[in-house]
Amino acid sequence: MSPLRILVLTSSTGGGHDARASAFARWVKRLYGWSVDVRVESMLEDSSPIARFGVNFYNFIQKRAPWMHHPYYLLIELFGTFNRRGVALGRRYYRQVVENFQPHLVFSVHDCLNRGYFQDARSILGASHVRCATYCSEFSGGYGYSQNWIDPSVDLYLSRTRTAADYAVKLGLAPERIRVRGHLMDPRVYEETLQTPQDRLRFREDALGLRRDRFTVFLATGGAGANNHLALLPVLQEFSATHQAIVVCGRNHKAFLRVNEWRKRHPELPCHLEGYCDRMHLLIQASDTIVTRGGTTTCAKALHYGCPILINGMGGIMPQERLTAKFFLQDGATVTISGPDDLRDILRRWHRNPDAYREQKHRFDRLRYDEEPTAAVRELIDLAREAATGLPDERVEHVI
Repeated sequence: MSPLRILVLTSSTGGGHDARASAFARWVKRLYGWSVDVRVESMLEDSSPIARFGVNFYNFIQKRAPWMHHPYYLLIELFGTFNRRGVALGRRYYRQVVENFQPHLVFSVHDCLNRGYFQDARSILGASHVRCATYCSEFSGGYGYSQNWIDPSVDLYLSRTRTAADYAVKLGLAPERIRVRGHLMDPRVYEETLQTPQDRLRFREDALGLRRDRFTVFLATGGAGANNHLALLPVLQEFSATHQAIVVCGRNHKAFLRVNEWRKRHPELPCHLEGYCDRMHLLIQASDTIVTRGGTTTCAKALHYGCPILINGMGGIMPQERLTAKFFLQDGATVTISGPDDLRDILRRWHRNPDAYREQKHRFDRLRYDEEPTAAVRELIDLAREAATGLPDERVEHVI
C-alpha cells in the first residue's frame, strides 16, 4: 500500500517550533520507517511575503527589543480572527501543498497554523479523508497563551503540561480532544545521556576542554541567537578561580565573533564557545546551571536533565516566554535575572553556601515528570490511519 502521508505545519519564529517538527519526523522514521511519509512545511515563510516579514520581525525584536513583542503579540492575536473560515494569508500556496501531497493528517506545531488551515484541508480533501491535530508547546496558561492555538474542530490536541491543557479547556476546547504528552523532543535527547556524574565530568574535559572540578554555567540562546552574553561574561570572570562557562550563540554570527574576541582577552576564565549547536542536550548535561530566556525547547531539555534554570529577563520577557517563566517560578524552582548584578548575587550565594544550590536544584527537580515520547507519535499515526482506511484505530494495525 502507499504510505501514510502527514503534513507538518511549522514556522521559524524562534527555533522551538522547527525543533518539534523535526523531532516528530525523526520519531516517525524510527518507529515506522518508509510506511509513513512526513512532509514538513515552513508554512508562514513560504506561503506569503507578508507572513515572512512577520516571522523575520518576530525574530528581530526577540534579539533587539523583547518588550516590543507585547504590542506585536496583541496584533497577532487580532490577525488570528481572520482565519476562522479559512487561511487568509498564503492560501493559494497552502491549498497547492494540500492538493499535491494529499495528507491523511495535518499536524500543526505552531499557534498561527491551526485556525483556517484545518478548515481548508477538510474542504479540499473531504472531512472523512483527513484528520487534524495540534501540539501546543506552552508550559502554562494566561497572558501569552495565544488563542490561535485553539481550533475547536481539532481531532487531537496534544499539550505539554496539565496546566496548559486546563487553560485550553478554558478557551473552549473540548476536554476529550486533549492529551497531556509532555515534551516532543528529538530521539537523541532520550538516548544520548551521560549516565553517571563521572560521565559528565569526563565529557567536560574530553569534549569541551574544560575543568572537571569547576562550577559550570551555561549561557544559552535559541536558534535565532538572542542573548546577553557580553553583559554576563564579566560576572563569570569575577568567579574565574572556581567557575567556568559554556556559551552558545545560535545563528548569531556577530555575537559569536564578539564573544570569541572577549574570550581571547580573558583566558583566565575557562570558556567553551559554539555557534549554532546540535548537541544542546549534551552541553546541558555537562552544566550545573543554565542561563536562558524562556524558550520552551531549551527549558524542556534542562528540566529533563535536571539542570537548574536561571531565567534571563534582561530587556523584558516576551509574552510566550512568560508562560515558561511562570511554570518554572512556581515553588521557587527558579529565579529571574534582570541584570548582571542578579547573576553575581546568585553565584556568590551558591558559592558561599553550596546547600543553597542543592536546595535550588531539589526544587527544580520536583517539577520533572515522567513521559513516554512515543505515545504522542503513535496517537498521531492512529489518526492518520483512520483517515486513510476509514477503520477504527484498533482495526488498522495490519493495514500499514
